[in-house]
Amino acid sequence: MAFAQLTWRNGLRDIEACLNAKPEELYHLGFREPVAKSTLADANETRDWRLWEDLAKNLINRARKLYQGETLGLDLDNTIYALDSSTIDLTMSVFPWAKFRSTKSGIKLHTLLDLRGPIPTCIYISDAKLSDVNYLDALIFEPGAIYIMDRGYVDWARLYQIANSGAFFVIRAKDNLRFTRYKSHPVNKATGLRSDQIGKLTIPKSRGDFPTCLRKVHFYDEEKQKHLVFLTNNLQIPALTVAKLYKKRWEIELFFKWIKGNLEIKHYYGTSANAVKTQIWIAVSLYLMVAILHKSLKLPGSLRNTLQILSVHPFEKMPLNELLMKTTSQKQSSQNVNQLELIDL
Repeated sequence: MAFAQLTWRNGLRDIEACLNAKPEELYHLGFREPVAKSTLADANETRDWRLWEDLAKNLINRARKLYQGETLGLDLDNTIYALDSSTIDLTMSVFPWAKFRSTKSGIKLHTLLDLRGPIPTCIYISDAKLSDVNYLDALIFEPGAIYIMDRGYVDWARLYQIANSGAFFVIRAKDNLRFTRYKSHPVNKATGLRSDQIGKLTIPKSRGDFPTCLRKVHFYDEEKQKHLVFLTNNLQIPALTVAKLYKKRWEIELFFKWIKGNLEIKHYYGTSANAVKTQIWIAVSLYLMVAILHKSLKLPGSLRNTLQILSVHPFEKMPLNELLMKTTSQKQSSQNVNQLELIDL
């Protein structure tokens, strides 16, 4: 638990702070003297990273049970997942075992995120060379669930396997999509929808890989002034819901941003594959511990807000629920409603 408290601020970045922390701060955390970097590096090099993976998996099970009743505001009973990967760049001279380009090293974090929470359910760390779409072969798809993916996962044979498992997908179409329309549904263009069509893939090879009907939804994002085309094997849900589902995919980008921010990539404690995987799984475990605390303590606001509050109050000497309640209350009362605004934005 002491190690978890060390990482409240910005994940493993807090270890750096504790190396130079005041004696009274370390004493409060249970330490009697500063922690040597070499001690942490030795531990990461010698202790099997799968220990932390097992811890994270246990935390995943606990967190998912707590968040299973969460709603996404989409009037859907399906479990909704976002699937994506993120490359973590490493220095070639320090991590030569992770080489994936002539002058660059890196690893890839493949993640399946249950959007209720959101909670990561499956995480796989591979070399950066592994194509995103290949990770689909390692997944077991849940019947009735909806999987949201970017166009990097367009592989018609693999997508057909998702459909055959009784699951659904929403995926952004590639620009070179060839689609034969059989039927069109009316749409309300005021919502951003431009078309809602049922049809099949045109190219014989693609149609051979995915022989059944698909639905193509064309949506115009006015805020970004961008046309987006989505494909799904779910022919029943409203067309606007298809677009809203894809928008929910942004949660996995925020998850990657948080994990990378808390890894402090430039300061790995140990340079072996074991050490790097150890730090990644510790960061994931930290995220899950905060998610469990957020729900167990029935804290106000979103999980993201709780993560932000804890990141700037690492050494507060008060119970977590009091800290979070106090900080939320201060945020809500910080605006003086009697103060006139000079500029109306």
